[in-house]
Parts: sequence; structure tokens; C-alpha cells
Amino acid sequence: MTYTVQVKVMPLKELLDPQGKAVMGGLQNLGLGNIQDVRVGKNITLQVEANTPDQAKAIAEEASRKLLANPVMEYFELSIS
Repeated sequence: MTYTVQVKVMPLKELLDPQGKAVMGGLQNLGLGNIQDVRVGKNITLQVEANTPDQAKAIAEEASRKLLANPVMEYFELSIS
């Protein structure tokens, strides 16, 4: 069976997010000063062939650990549908 796994990759909360800061500066320049913080990440959709949702999650987690997210600077969250 094919499962769709969404991988959300975001910078660690403890680290500065230069891309988020640049977006926030642009928003403030547009007069949107009510926005307090911006964090920019990435969303990755995987189509995973697996026997069970748990197996699909394990495969996606391995892909995330090995390639999709840099554990030094990022964390990831998975959701399966």
C-alpha cells in the first residue's frame, strides 16, 4: 500500500533563523508590524510503499534522519495520511 507522509523540517528553536528574520523585516517594511516572529522551514511530501502505516513512518523517519533534515540545525515532524 502507498502512504503519503508529510515531513515538516524546521530550524531548531535555539538557533537564529536568518531566512525568518529576513522575511520578518520584509513584512515590517510592508506595514505588518503586528507579526512578532517568523520561522521558515520546509514541507516535504513522500509517497511511501509499505505494508503498514508504522512501517511507512519508520521509512520516512529514516529518510529524514539520513537526508532530509540536518540534526545539528533542524528538527522534523512526520504525519501520515
